[in-house]
Amino acid sequence: MAKPGPGPVDLEVGARIRLRRKTLGITQSDLAEALGLTFQQVQKYERGVNRVAATVLVKIAKRLECPLTLLLGEDGGGAAEAIPPSTLVAPGATELLEAYAKIHCGRSRAALLSVARALAANPASKDIDAEAAA
Repeated sequence: MAKPGPGPVDLEVGARIRLRRKTLGITQSDLAEALGLTFQQVQKYERGVNRVAATVLVKIAKRLECPLTLLLGEDGGGAAEAIPPSTLVAPGATELLEAYAKIHCGRSRAALLSVARALAANPASKDIDAEAAA
């Protein structure tokens, strides 16, 4: 019988940990060291591969200087809720968001957003990925 993949809650908690960690400029290694874990374990938590035990989640929240409810998605809304955490699991998603945030020109932001939307809406963009890999 095949092992089930990560559950949606595990993915969201992991994405929230990653987003908060990156927002604070903390590396996976730094977080792991503070928790007495390996960076690989933190990586697995962030990808949702391994479930985070409640005691570890409390330690993570303390190290990331945030309420536990933020990591659980029960923070009552706000800016963090504008982005579904499950989308932040995609490779490069947080890096793209960070780069976008560094663009201060409204027209440049609009142009980047337009390109991203066009690529997302274009089924042929999958062909571009295949060609680049070849």
